[in-house]
Amino acid sequence: MDAATDVAVLPWTDVWGQDAAVAALQDAASDPASMTHAWLITGPPGSGRSTLAYAFAAALIAEPGDENAMRQVLAGTHPDLAALRTEGVIISIKEARALVERSYFAPSLGRYRVIVMEDADRMAERTSNVLLKALEEPPERTVWVLCAPSDADLLPTIRSRVRTLRLRDPDIDDVARLIAARTGADLATAEQSARHAQRHIGMAQRLATDAAARARRDETLRAVLGVRGVGDAVEVAGRIVQVATDDAKSLTAERDETERSSLLRTLGIAEGSPVPPAVRSQLSALEDDQKRRATRSLRDGIDRVLTDLESMFRDVLMLQFGRDGDLINRELESDLRSLAAAWTIERTLTVVDRIGETRTNVELNAAPTLALESMLVTVASGRTP
Repeated sequence: MDAATDVAVLPWTDVWGQDAAVAALQDAASDPASMTHAWLITGPPGSGRSTLAYAFAAALIAEPGDENAMRQVLAGTHPDLAALRTEGVIISIKEARALVERSYFAPSLGRYRVIVMEDADRMAERTSNVLLKALEEPPERTVWVLCAPSDADLLPTIRSRVRTLRLRDPDIDDVARLIAARTGADLATAEQSARHAQRHIGMAQRLATDAAARARRDETLRAVLGVRGVGDAVEVAGRIVQVATDDAKSLTAERDETERSSLLRTLGIAEGSPVPPAVRSQLSALEDDQKRRATRSLRDGIDRVLTDLESMFRDVLMLQFGRDGDLINRELESDLRSLAAAWTIERTLTVVDRIGETRTNVELNAAPTLALESMLVTVASGRTP
């Protein structure tokens, strides 16, 4: 591929399996007359919403052929790109207002100013209202790009002001081939990881490259299958929360320490020296941000466990309906067949519904251990407490 061709495809290099969406955004970026100034990119987790949003931003901001500007946008360092990806539980009004303020600045170097909000589904109603006017009447050369799992995750007033682009759900085999190519994992491990991750590319990549993560998933599902009463429910719920907590700490601890050390160096404070009262507020603000990120990471970890449990009991339902061709958890097929024979379809549906309710409750700040205990009592009894 020559240099000119490489520049032409650069913004879209990391977008995978979304040819129709890429074509639609390429057309919009190249034709100002048909350009829409507020977009919503929806698709299941791992479908590449954010990757596509930044590729679109690069195509909008950079002049055709300007490789350096494209790379700046893709790296998140271009002055005409404003992006928000919350690491907290929700997007705050303060964060939304700051983004709206930036949306009214004219582009400084590029063709457009682009505002990317990766987690638009994490806005409360009053936060969404902050965006309404900015989305309805953006400056001539400002483009908003929101990302969310579904347009149903946003208020109707937001949906009415954006053009929605829905991404396709990739096939298991396609994800497996991608993961094998990216990680060097053997195709069998890549296929299992893609299946267990339910096509979520990022999660599939982690499973394919982390044997401990694969083992934890298997142990958790088998532990839930072994729940027979309240005592088991309490024990297994505690184990799930502990594993999710340890996992969250392993993902955030190194970053937290790096951020703290960097801030202390910026303030001119040697490692191990006392922090002067005048700058303690800055350190406290950093620690508050890190706590919010840790809370988000823990909840995401528990949500992943609940997603895995939904997939397992969905497999039970499929077996009860005589469909065994597309099981997600094939490795547990013998146990799942025994459960499918022992339970009624109504009981399985009750458990699946209860898992969904638990995901919602944890997202709404319910105590994770209590929420899981209640859900596992339903698994053991077939009845909602």
